[in-house]
Amino acid sequence: MGGIGGRSREVLDTLYRLGEATAADIHREIPDFPSYSAVRSALRALETKGFIEHARDGARYVYRPTRPAGDASRGALARVLDTFFGGSPEHALKALLDLSQERDYEFDYDDVQSLIDRTREQGR
Repeated sequence: MGGIGGRSREVLDTLYRLGEATAADIHREIPDFPSYSAVRSALRALETKGFIEHARDGARYVYRPTRPAGDASRGALARVLDTFFGGSPEHALKALLDLSQERDYEFDYDDVQSLIDRTREQGR
């Protein structure tokens, strides 16, 4: 599946949050979206790429994601790793740590270390 752009990402994020929705529901949820027809266009693009599907409910279409949010986010993260970090999780983690210091984000180092330890124990 190909990647998706900003407005389509907003539509997909809204669908994940709502579970399922009509184009009108999504348009109401994203107040700064250009138009109702732009929402419909984004929905068509997402459906063509396989991110969502629709079912007919009377005269309207109800859209829902085709994959759980976790699967979609892992795929997006893999593309970010490949695009910006040469496929290296270590480089991405270093960038996150650097960013957390620059922007004063809360970062639970103990939690991250626990995740690393568990992954190491599982032989990954």
